[in-house]
Amino acid sequence: MKKNLTWVLAATLFICGTTSGLTSCKEAKAQEDNAVQQVVSTELIRTSQSWDGVELPDYLQGRPELVAVKYVFPAGQKLGWHHHPVMNYGVLVQGELTIIGQDGKEKTVHEGEAVVEMVNTIHHGENRGTKPVILYMFYLSQKDMPLAVQHPEIPLE
Repeated sequence: MKKNLTWVLAATLFICGTTSGLTSCKEAKAQEDNAVQQVVSTELIRTSQSWDGVELPDYLQGRPELVAVKYVFPAGQKLGWHHHPVMNYGVLVQGELTIIGQDGKEKTVHEGEAVVEMVNTIHHGENRGTKPVILYMFYLSQKDMPLAVQHPEIPLE
């Protein structure tokens, strides 16, 4: 691609050197700038299932409340057992996070990956890595509804 840009730049400079090519020069430069600075869209996930393969519930009735949360999990940190009464998904931007269902099923989410969390199913997360996990989560909730319900009665091993 760099060779192509070099060729385009050389051709643009040649055209710009001629009086009749002044308009073409501006147009070529604008096209080159647009080509280099285009927005890139990459779909990370599209699903109607949580990471464990269970179908997501129907939408809640009533006015939605969308919530975005940034989580930072230190290396070695374990979250307690909990469940989410609302649908949520996120993108892990640093580290690796392992999610463990109460049934023992595990999913390790890697840097740059998206994850759809379990809904109304008890689970917990662990940072088994050596660097902090940074995770952005997005919840489809309603006013005064908890994002997570803790289960301190279930001990972590």
